[in-house]
Amino acid sequence: MSRQVLPSGEQWTIRAGEYLGTVVSVGGGLRGLSYGGREVLVGYGEDEAAHAGIGQHLFPWPNRITDGKYTFRGVDQQLYLTEPARLNAIHGLTRWANWERVDDGTDEAVVHLAYRVHGQSGYPHQLDLSLDYHLDAEGGLTVTARAVNVGAGDAPYGYGCHPYLSVGRKIDECELEFTAADWLEVTPDRLSPVGLAPVGGSQYDFSRARKLQDLDIDNAFTGLPESWEVRLTDPDTGNSARLRSDTRWMQLYTGNAIGRVGLAVEPMTCPPDAFNTGDNLVVLKPGDEHTTSFTVSV
Repeated sequence: MSRQVLPSGEQWTIRAGEYLGTVVSVGGGLRGLSYGGREVLVGYGEDEAAHAGIGQHLFPWPNRITDGKYTFRGVDQQLYLTEPARLNAIHGLTRWANWERVDDGTDEAVVHLAYRVHGQSGYPHQLDLSLDYHLDAEGGLTVTARAVNVGAGDAPYGYGCHPYLSVGRKIDECELEFTAADWLEVTPDRLSPVGLAPVGGSQYDFSRARKLQDLDIDNAFTGLPESWEVRLTDPDTGNSARLRSDTRWMQLYTGNAIGRVGLAVEPMTCPPDAFNTGDNLVVLKPGDEHTTSFTVSV
């Protein structure tokens, strides 16, 4: 009799100091992260599948491709519409793939995962992907994402991740702080890109910490510092959760789908629809490698 398989696959615990996290094989995702027993990232149960993108990695594109259509090297491509209500291809191809652990498991602060993308409808390319999780008692969790083009032709590529920062209460009551020059306006129905607008003086200006209240955000930001940080703080306890990265873009989402109990801070190497616009799109030639990382801490 075969054993029961959990919705998020294999479960691997990582720990260092007061940090404790769970990495899963489905999507290579992060099922939760806590510090001293309090949630730093919104998680989900062992008996649940990931929902609302919680802890998922977005290879080989983040966010949306409008109509799932793009042209690369003169060839028209059509991706499956994985956000059918809005007629978009969303968040790449690996969120539900089963990743393999490739380290020996002897270091309880480390998990290394790997997955190979094979050519498929709309994305006829081969990529070797890896995710390295490393917990540090002082510095928090660093996640490094790598892609190597192991195919015969050039491949368009982008990466993002979908963690939700948490300080243990609804984000409406929390203070948010980050610096960005521009935000990306999108259409209200399909969330397709319209154009950039300045952050300064807008409702999205959190260059000084202030409460989110009931503000809805589901937008990308750019013009970020070389090493940027988003910080969410509980003004009553001083508890904080922060995410740092060096990507050119990030997406903020106020988590209406999960009752606004966490703020999605999504580091992205490129903006929505980059396969069409070419904005900050990475083109991997055969043998090329791309690496990026982000860190979550208190």
